[in-house]
Amino acid sequence: MTDYTPLQQHAAPPATPPRNGLGTAGFVLGLIGLVIAPIPLAGVAAWPLAVLGLILSAVGVARVRAGKATNKGLSIAGVVVSLLGLIVSILWLVVIGKAISDVNDQAGQHHTIVYQVSGDAKAVDIVYSTFDRDTILINTEVGAAQPWTKTVEATGFLAGAQFSATAGPDGGSVGCQVIVDGKEAKTATAAGAGAVANCTGF
Repeated sequence: MTDYTPLQQHAAPPATPPRNGLGTAGFVLGLIGLVIAPIPLAGVAAWPLAVLGLILSAVGVARVRAGKATNKGLSIAGVVVSLLGLIVSILWLVVIGKAISDVNDQAGQHHTIVYQVSGDAKAVDIVYSTFDRDTILINTEVGAAQPWTKTVEATGFLAGAQFSATAGPDGGSVGCQVIVDGKEAKTATAAGAGAVANCTGF
């Protein structure tokens, strides 16, 4: 009599779960980088987020191609948003670099400023700025006769400079004019006792 040994049945090995974590993380980081990239100051953090998001998303795409992940669309979206965040960051860098360059150019620029006061007021009180390196000095002339002219030199920014002419108690007309580097920067007129022609902010 022949003995038959029953065949042993082996369970099939469990399927390997899809490894979608890196692709998903890459999308999230790239999206955050894209959102904050246009924001001044905060956009600095977009650089590492976009770069890391791009790397993780690319790894996610590679895993999809190798059959180890199933989130192909999300991984590709991560690559796209990470690249966009990186591009926006680069554009901001160019803009900021240009602004810094312009500021440096203006900081060293020399200006010739001509103040002029005209009108028929007999006595005019004049306030005007002169410049000593990075310092703006405020000067006054009381009871000046018209026409009146003053030429000053300046280097750098003119923000904060003042120039005004005030008619005396006898009234009359008064006008101010500022010429910077040969071009009229500001002009104003006024009439009457104590009237102020204000050319501040040129």
